[in-house]
Amino acid sequence: MTAARGEGQMDVETFRATFEAVRRQMQRVIVGHEALIDHTLMALLANGHVLLEGVPGLGKTLLVKTLAQCLDLRYARIQFTPDLMPADIIGTTVVLQDDAGRRYFEFQRGPIFSQIVLADEINRATPKTQSALLEAMQERQVSVSGAAHPLEEPFLVLATQNPIEMEGTYPLPEAQVDRFLFKLKVDVPTIGELVEIMERTAGPPQPPPEVVATGETIRAMQAFAREVPAAEHVKTYTARLVRATHPRDGEASSLARRYVRYGSSPRGAQALLVAGKVRALMEGRANVSVEDVAALALPALRHRVLLNFEGEAESVDPDDIIQSIVAELPPAPATATWTP
Repeated sequence: MTAARGEGQMDVETFRATFEAVRRQMQRVIVGHEALIDHTLMALLANGHVLLEGVPGLGKTLLVKTLAQCLDLRYARIQFTPDLMPADIIGTTVVLQDDAGRRYFEFQRGPIFSQIVLADEINRATPKTQSALLEAMQERQVSVSGAAHPLEEPFLVLATQNPIEMEGTYPLPEAQVDRFLFKLKVDVPTIGELVEIMERTAGPPQPPPEVVATGETIRAMQAFAREVPAAEHVKTYTARLVRATHPRDGEASSLARRYVRYGSSPRGAQALLVAGKVRALMEGRANVSVEDVAALALPALRHRVLLNFEGEAESVDPDDIIQSIVAELPPAPATATWTP
């Protein structure tokens, strides 16, 4: 199983070696957060976007900036505020004048035309401004004045939101949340990690990460991941897992039946399978397994499970619901078939 990669070939070993090289460079700068780094790279290689949730000061911005440096991709940071307008993100058409005095229209591109875009504190902007990202995230293009402007691949949006400070924020619409491949939680560092952070930041400046891959390499890895085969029983398990997030499904867990209002959309199944292929390749395998899908259930589904009134009143964590579904859903044997 090989695919073209510039002048050479992309294969499983090359994919894994490149993934490891990028991971090592990011770990030179970022202390801890091993799972966060892995899942962010998986999302990029699965051609998806990431919603990062965590309190300020945990290194979310550093994570995104370091990723762009390792891959030599154009990086832009957009600080979302209540007065931010859609044109501040996507750009606007302006009137210019040439040397002869003739006026003409020209589209001035906004920061969305970068390859790695950090949407910082996205829930501080109004829904109108938040929706400016929808077309870019889904279609990889921006439409202005009836003209479509394609975005350069690879294109990755990493949006951050603060889970604590809710005053003056606008919750993301379900349709936009569903566009994110993963929702990742950024945890507080341990004591040992805090000590290392202080050693790195309170001393001499650290060298920047090295460029270990390019946009062309990432595009080749994205295409290669899509070619990874998935057996019928793996796709069936993925479908059952997503269906089990719906409270009325026969395989839903007791927690899902009690606390869930709506379960995952079909995008959840797509996210699980595509990201599962990337996970298989990063472990040196050319086929996706049930274990790959189950291991990615939390980041792929936690933002696609909507709690009912009882779940919100009792502050139920969607992670607990998803973990109960994975624990109670037996995988189908490799030779089994399943019908709804």
